[in-house]
Amino acid sequence: MMNRLDKTALLPPDVDRPSFDPASLKVGIVHLGLGAFHRAHQAIYNDLAIEAGAATDWGIAGASLRSVDVVADLKAQDYRYCVITRGPDGDKARVVYSIIDAIAARQERDRLLERLVDNATRIVTLTVSEKAYGIDPISGGLDLSHAAIAHDLKTPEQPIGPIGFLVETFARRMRLGRDPITVLCCDNLPGNGHVVRHLVVEMAERRNPELARWIERDMCFPSSMVDRIVPAATGGTRQLATSLLGADDRLALETEPFTQWVIEDDFAAGRPAWEAGGAIFVENVHAYEKMKLRLLNGSHSLIAYLGQLNGLDYVRDVMAVPAHVERVREHMEAVLPSLDPVPQIDLGIYRQELVNRFSNPAIAHRTAQIAMDGSQKMPQRIFAPAMERLAVGDNAQGFANVVALWLAYVGSSEHLDDPRATELKAAALLAESTGSAAAFFDIPGLFPSELMNNSKWRSLVDAHLLVIRGR
Repeated sequence: MMNRLDKTALLPPDVDRPSFDPASLKVGIVHLGLGAFHRAHQAIYNDLAIEAGAATDWGIAGASLRSVDVVADLKAQDYRYCVITRGPDGDKARVVYSIIDAIAARQERDRLLERLVDNATRIVTLTVSEKAYGIDPISGGLDLSHAAIAHDLKTPEQPIGPIGFLVETFARRMRLGRDPITVLCCDNLPGNGHVVRHLVVEMAERRNPELARWIERDMCFPSSMVDRIVPAATGGTRQLATSLLGADDRLALETEPFTQWVIEDDFAAGRPAWEAGGAIFVENVHAYEKMKLRLLNGSHSLIAYLGQLNGLDYVRDVMAVPAHVERVREHMEAVLPSLDPVPQIDLGIYRQELVNRFSNPAIAHRTAQIAMDGSQKMPQRIFAPAMERLAVGDNAQGFANVVALWLAYVGSSEHLDDPRATELKAAALLAESTGSAAAFFDIPGLFPSELMNNSKWRSLVDAHLLVIRGR
């Protein structure tokens, strides 16, 4: 039987690993959302920061709000796992050391709160997905019908959602006289730091206005932009890891060579030297964020729906079809006028890099994975640039096409994975019988009013939808 990847494993010399001893680290960061992206992105930046600065007080305690399996596997492997970078030069494995604790929130709520309240914790990072925050699509505030939001408002001392955990953490820290901390969101939300701050303050206000004022005054919520393609791991990932490590790694991940992290440099109690791993610190992340959401994520959604509607399982399969590649390039061209100048970035080079990344034959990124939760992703990726182009007299036809692809996918999907699936599937039935997307536009809060009330643009969506359906 193959030995597990733990501290006793003897690794081949060509496997990268940090030079520091994980046993020397102390927790300074609590991360909510212990999924693949964090482990293949921020945790590696943290490894490189610790190694470069010899700082031992920035270890990570990772918390999974849903899964218990990832926590059990991390503990069984002494918190070690590998990330395999797959590119033109072959496969390269790196073992990560900077996660030194793992907590299953469903079973260990009190221990997670203890970590969050501990004065040694100075940063809380998050990758929990857009839908986990419980954002009302109309007001931009708390969605009171969201299961976690409703629960955490009713029983605030026993939170289950990320916003509830943050508010309870702040309530305890204020009561105990703890130092200010920084909350750093790493999810794909425009102005993610501002969004999380607004949600936290709103929930705190409902609980204790004094707590809300304390959070507003003393806590920091910088925005950040993260970029790395990390497909869901498969059995093949684990087999590849075994061949590279000579040990069994249940948590092995595959990723691409490219990685980027842009962060507003606004921290309440210090930060790791993430720039050692290539992180860029800026005063305002907005231009980078818009670039990534609209060029990368928007193109990803386009690719995902093209793939799902044409029986193409992976992004690389879509990019193997010249007509689809041309459609992706056209989409990026349509996005360009909606972007701001981006310091240190050549947008022409960036767009070509995206095409190359999407086409990487070694990365098996499922179109079904990207296609899920469209109601949460489309507003920032597609709706926002469409509104901006319509406002200056452009017909935004390319964006209408992406919306039509999404709606066609909704109608064709047997098991739609979306928090608004019930409403979307009901609208899809009406759209099928009427030949119009009107029922989708009638769903409260799904489309912004600027798109709902633009009859010419809606006609374009209808026209594209008919073509996609072959009518």
